[in-house]
Amino acid sequence: MKKRRHAKIIEIIENQNIETQEELAACLKAAGFDVTQATVSRDIRELQLSKVSDGKGKQRYAVLGRDDGFMGDRYIRVLREGFATMDIAQNLVVIKTVAGMAMAVAAALDAMRFPEVLGCIAGDDTIMVASRTTEDATKLTHKIQEMLDK
Repeated sequence: MKKRRHAKIIEIIENQNIETQEELAACLKAAGFDVTQATVSRDIRELQLSKVSDGKGKQRYAVLGRDDGFMGDRYIRVLREGFATMDIAQNLVVIKTVAGMAMAVAAALDAMRFPEVLGCIAGDDTIMVASRTTEDATKLTHKIQEMLDK
């Protein structure tokens, strides 16, 4: 039952702009699933869903944390939608994002599994990306810039 519900959640958020857990619960109930807010909250956490900008000033749930090593278009889209500026400070890459998008962009960067990334720390509109060396930080900024330019 849980696998079917998770598959339905992914289907719903890929086909609709779902902003809240309550909206997601209502869609699941309409599809025949008997869910509570706590169940939906747990499912969101287990599926590693993130909120991303819909480009119209609102936020919606999206699948970002899938651990399949696939650098999909959705990760690049999140990066493009949230990105503002980027700079290097020795082995750190500092990325500025649209307000409220840093966590989604950081999750997308983590999901892309760049070998140059040791880890990301995200606030509201700033991400600190740690690399081992200055050279790795430079390589990472070039890779990110290439994705943004395509």
